[in-house]
Amino acid sequence: MDVSNQSTVTEFVLLGLSAHPKLEKTFFVLILSMYLVILLGNGVLILVTILDSHLHTPMYFFLGNLSFLDICYTTSSVPLVLDGFLSPRKTISFSGCAVQMFLSFAMGATECVLLGMMAFDRYVAICNPLRYPVVMSKAAYVPMAISSWVAGGTNSLVQISLAVQLPFCGDNAINHFICEILAVLKLACADISINVISMGVANVIFLGVPVLFIFVSYIFILSTILRIPSAEGRKKAFSTCSAHLTVVIIFYGTILFMYGKPKSKDPLGADKQDLADKLISLFYGLLTPMLNPIIYSLRNKDVKAAVRDLASHRCLTQ
Repeated sequence: MDVSNQSTVTEFVLLGLSAHPKLEKTFFVLILSMYLVILLGNGVLILVTILDSHLHTPMYFFLGNLSFLDICYTTSSVPLVLDGFLSPRKTISFSGCAVQMFLSFAMGATECVLLGMMAFDRYVAICNPLRYPVVMSKAAYVPMAISSWVAGGTNSLVQISLAVQLPFCGDNAINHFICEILAVLKLACADISINVISMGVANVIFLGVPVLFIFVSYIFILSTILRIPSAEGRKKAFSTCSAHLTVVIIFYGTILFMYGKPKSKDPLGADKQDLADKLISLFYGLLTPMLNPIIYSLRNKDVKAAVRDLASHRCLTQ
């Protein structure tokens, strides 16, 4: 395509719920409520893992990182979504779109790697408990967490750098609530084969490899738990990894549901499915960050005790 005579796109229009304006106020209240729960729940988890000395262990260090990541991930997109529900003209600058894509992509990739690191932590704790203090020393688990952030950030930098180099010279309407990278790539007036291949490789590395690693880790974990002679011992061992396993199932289960469901061939059904796909994608970005602190609080007596201590301390100081 000859793009020399076409004007370069300097901003994008986020369509969101433009075709369904009556739904905007309802979803504004719903999304805002979920976002506040995310900030509160994950904020409390970060606070207790820092303040309570009993939680200064590798597992809770990773959990603190996961909570911070969830806050960053939702904050990179939710304010933009909420603003779109209230603004008559839903626009975002090209540079703002690039920054938002980078943050969302980086946080998503980092979470995949971090969940794999947490699976390794549980594997060592249950399968090699005597070596756990040596294998998961501070000199090991801090670099593990840092490498998760670096890997996610590097991958995002590569993907977004490739995306922003594309010429955008025609339609500037993104059929989404945010600058979702696949929706943005559809607007490029150039071949996006390199981008598709690059994202495919990244998906294998940041989705496939961690899933395989987590799966193998839990095979060893379950086989070790089943060899424990007492029922009480098995229950105690499983309780130390049940919260992480639940989060993994929700995180990857939602991804499989999003990308594995069949597409409608009926034009009328396609419009409804298009709306459903956008909403599912939006709520996917909120569901896991909202449930993570709830799951870890309900399934972990140490966290529950730390939260109670923090609450009672605040009451005494008032």
